[in-house]
Amino acid sequence: MSSKAVGVIGLGIMGSAMSANLVKAGFAVHGYDVAPAQLGALEQAGGHPVRSAAEVAQKAEIVIASLPSAEALHSVSSELTERCIVIETSTLPLEDKNRAFKTLEAKGITLLDCPLSGTGAQARNKDLTVYGSGDKSAFEKTKAVLEGFSRAHYYLGEFGNGSKMKYVANLLVAIHNVAAAEAFVLGMKAGLDPETIFKVAGDGAGTSRMFQVRGPQMVAGRYDDATMKVEVWQKDMKIIGEYATKLGVPTPLFSASAPVYTAAMAQGFNKQDTAAVCAVLEAMAGLKR
Repeated sequence: MSSKAVGVIGLGIMGSAMSANLVKAGFAVHGYDVAPAQLGALEQAGGHPVRSAAEVAQKAEIVIASLPSAEALHSVSSELTERCIVIETSTLPLEDKNRAFKTLEAKGITLLDCPLSGTGAQARNKDLTVYGSGDKSAFEKTKAVLEGFSRAHYYLGEFGNGSKMKYVANLLVAIHNVAAAEAFVLGMKAGLDPETIFKVAGDGAGTSRMFQVRGPQMVAGRYDDATMKVEVWQKDMKIIGEYATKLGVPTPLFSASAPVYTAAMAQGFNKQDTAAVCAVLEAMAGLKR
């Protein structure tokens, strides 16, 4: 087994971007996905597709999991048998991550809770931040891999703290994304050019990372190059809302943003980028470009 070998389970928007950057960083990337097309894309990027999640762990001592659901995580956890370190990067309920931790721990496999901050476009540009948590010595062993696909990584302590930080970050993303759309629609309805809004407002005190990242799609009015699909984002919104309720924390701005994403689903934007909330607000404002 090569010391530069790394495994990736789940080759969707994020997993494929991480894989491509790891290949560029000189790693031998062994990946698996249930979708054959994703395996072909990995091979084109210079990686090595394998036939199962279990085979990924046979090829690499450090494995990245980028999975769409808790069900997928539990399925992968039951399939893995080889001792390895699993960097779990998905945004999922804490109870599911804890359940997977116990399943894997019983087999001598170390699970790290390491959600990512960043969109698919940021992932392609190696502009991700890793919120790491879990066994510290295991986390230290993964640093070279983390540096192969991310801009920054933070160790946050005990298992689960990574997810807690991701909920905080995604709460801000949910609000800032709708706020950016709201600003664009106000400006356009007032007669300002969207490119001018992006350039000028983006250079002032009111800008945000979401304004910068999703602004170009809002300017173009095109949302089909999804870096975070609305239907996937709904899962994250639900997780954050339930966690805040469990802690008894009021989230008035987050709660106010939720119906806009629900409307995007209802209007057929489910597979398009979350920047499509701009189109939802345009329709509500009676704005026609």
